[in-house]
Amino acid sequence: MENRNTLKKEERISAQKEIDLLFEKGASFVSFPLRVVYLREKPLSGAPSAILVSVPKKKFKRAVKRNRLKRLVKEAYRRNKHPLVNHLLENKSGLLLAFLFVGNTLCDYKEIESAVVRILIALKAKSISEHQHISTLSH
Repeated sequence: MENRNTLKKEERISAQKEIDLLFEKGASFVSFPLRVVYLREKPLSGAPSAILVSVPKKKFKRAVKRNRLKRLVKEAYRRNKHPLVNHLLENKSGLLLAFLFVGNTLCDYKEIESAVVRILIALKAKSISEHQHISTLSH
């Protein structure tokens, strides 16, 4: 599959059912300034992974700042998602992801990108260890 740096509508979580499922059954960890909630579940859209980005209104009153942070997180994910997406495609699995901004101040792109990269590496590592655990159980 060709690695195109796009973030299509199918790669975003929009169904309330998926959002509820993600926050009910998902696991989470923090890579400052982001907290990620993830769930091994195929997105309804059929894409290998789907994301949601949230920035709290309580910490950032101005929509301009919230939208900027959301845009930076989406951009960092869009540019760095390929190793994780390719891994999901190889294993015929799916992933729902919610990026929640937990920092108190506006961050620059480099900070956010490094947090997203750390998250994606950790998720791929968790996926590999889970996949190996499952394959050892089935043998």
